[in-house]
Amino acid sequence: MNEHEHEYEHEDEDEHEDECEEAELAQQVAAELLDLSQQLLDAIANGDWKTYEQLCDPSLSCFEPEARGHMVEGLEFHKFYFDLSGPNDSLKLTTMVATHVRLMGEEAAVVSYVRLNQRVSATGEPHVTAVEETRVWERIEGQWKHVHVHRSPAP
Repeated sequence: MNEHEHEYEHEDEDEHEDECEEAELAQQVAAELLDLSQQLLDAIANGDWKTYEQLCDPSLSCFEPEARGHMVEGLEFHKFYFDLSGPNDSLKLTTMVATHVRLMGEEAAVVSYVRLNQRVSATGEPHVTAVEETRVWERIEGQWKHVHVHRSPAP
């Protein structure tokens, strides 16, 4: 093996190590974003406006069934529903399934999943609903903020 072949071998090893480190970092960021998304869903389920507001950018935009086909911007639209419902002590569970995280550089990501909402009715009957959600997160001043959501009923 000549001197140049030896150099190329080390470059290949360094590139492989860099790729492994990048993949590990990407997995850590994806896990963080899934955790933040679950915190957001828990805040919604529990009527916790303070946590919801902390996780969202004030310019949050959305397409949701409640918006009747319009894109809505800002938090006021969402606060209405928090004020309407208030904290709810009934049995409930919100679960994300079929999760997918797509990192878009270091400053943005798209998180998509099916959201299963399990609730118990006033008569004690369990009910499950499903919606498909896509949430966009942006790193703003070093913090991940939720900046857009698109929610549709699952078939």
